[in-house]
Amino acid sequence: MSFRKRSVGLSTGTDRPPASNLPAQPQRAVQQPPPTPGVRPSPDDGRPTTSTGSPSLDNLLAGHGGLPIGKTLLVEENGTTDFAGALLRYYAAEGVVQDQKVHVIGMPEQWGRTLPGLIGTAEAADQKSDKRKGERMKIAWRYERLGEFGAGVAGARAPAATSGDQSSSDGSLDKQAAFCHAFDLTKRLTHPSIGNITYVPIVPTNEPLLVSIQKRLQVNIASSPPHTVHRIVIPSFLNPTLYPPEVSEPENVLPFLHSLRALASSSTSRITAMITIPLSLFPRSSGLVRWMEILSDGVIELCPFPHSSDALSTSGAATSHEEPPQGMLKTHRLPVLHERGGGSDQNIGQDWAFTLSRKKFEIKPFSLPPAEGDKEAQDQASSGKMPKKEDLEF
Repeated sequence: MSFRKRSVGLSTGTDRPPASNLPAQPQRAVQQPPPTPGVRPSPDDGRPTTSTGSPSLDNLLAGHGGLPIGKTLLVEENGTTDFAGALLRYYAAEGVVQDQKVHVIGMPEQWGRTLPGLIGTAEAADQKSDKRKGERMKIAWRYERLGEFGAGVAGARAPAATSGDQSSSDGSLDKQAAFCHAFDLTKRLTHPSIGNITYVPIVPTNEPLLVSIQKRLQVNIASSPPHTVHRIVIPSFLNPTLYPPEVSEPENVLPFLHSLRALASSSTSRITAMITIPLSLFPRSSGLVRWMEILSDGVIELCPFPHSSDALSTSGAATSHEEPPQGMLKTHRLPVLHERGGGSDQNIGQDWAFTLSRKKFEIKPFSLPPAEGDKEAQDQASSGKMPKKEDLEF
C-alpha cells in the first residue's frame, strides 16, 4: 500500500476579534463584611481573636494576643479563694463593652451588677501607668519629632494633624480600633449593653440539667443576628453549692463539654467560652478533670500563696513599688492548632505570678527575692534602686 503526499493546506478558521474589541464585562465588587467590634486577626496566623479583658492574659495565650474565636479556656483554682472569679468578670465586662452577647450560666442577675467599671482603653491605661512610674527619657530634642518605633519612614514623615482633624477622625478611629479595655474593680460597670446579658439559671427539669442548659444556649445563639460574637461564662462549674450532685458524674459532664466544643467550633457561629472549676473539690489527679482539660483548648491553673506574713514578705516583687504577687499561675495548655501551624506553646512551663490588687488583676513573670545572706541586694530591692554601671563586675 502506497502513501501519496497531498498538498492540502490547513484551514485558518474564522477570524477572531481582537481582545480589545471584546465587550468589557462588569466586575462584581466583593463586599467585605464590616469589621466586628472587639475582634481582630491574630498576629500569629490571622485567626479571628477577641480579648479576655485582661491584657496580661491576652499576651499569655499562645501569641494570639487574645482568645481565638471558637476556643474555650478552662481556669482551675486551688484553695477557697476566688481569684478566677475576677478573670471571669473581666471577660464578661469586655464582652459588654464591645456590644457582644454574654451568656452567664448558674449565676443570678446580681452577678452582672458586680462587673468592674470601665476606665478606658488598655493602651491609654498603660501609658498613664508608665508616666507615673518614671520620668520620660529624652535622648535628643530632635528625635522627638520622629515616629514611633516600628512605624517606618511614612510614620516619621507624616505631617502633624490639626486639632480639627483629631477631633473628627481620631475619636471615631479610637473607638473602632479599641480591642481591649481597662477596668477598675473598685467601680461598677454602667453600660447600655449590660441589660443584654443572658442568665441561664440552674433549674431542675424533666431532662438532665446540663442537657437543658445546652439546649437553652443553642436557642439563644440561633435567635441572635448573624455575625454576633457570643461569650459563654461558666463560674464555679460543678460546685455543689450551685449544681446537684448527679451533675458531676462523667456521663453528664463529658457530653456537655463535647457539645459546647462542637457549638463553639461551628462555622455559622462566633463563640468563645471561659470556665472555672475549684480544684479543692475536683483535683487534677482525677480522671474527670483530666478529660475536662483534654476537651478544653486552653488550661491555666491559679495556685494562691498561703495567707501569712512570711509568704508575702518572701514573694517575688521586683521592687518595693510593686505589689507582691498573691500566687503562681501555671499554663498547662494553650489554644494552639498544630495542624494549622498557628500559635506557640513557649509559655507552658514558665514561671508566672498573678497579683489581684484593689483595682486590677495582673499577670507578670515571677522572680525570686534576693538571698538572705546578700544584704546589698536586699537593700537595693527594698529601696528600688538599681546598681550603677561601674559597680557591676563581669
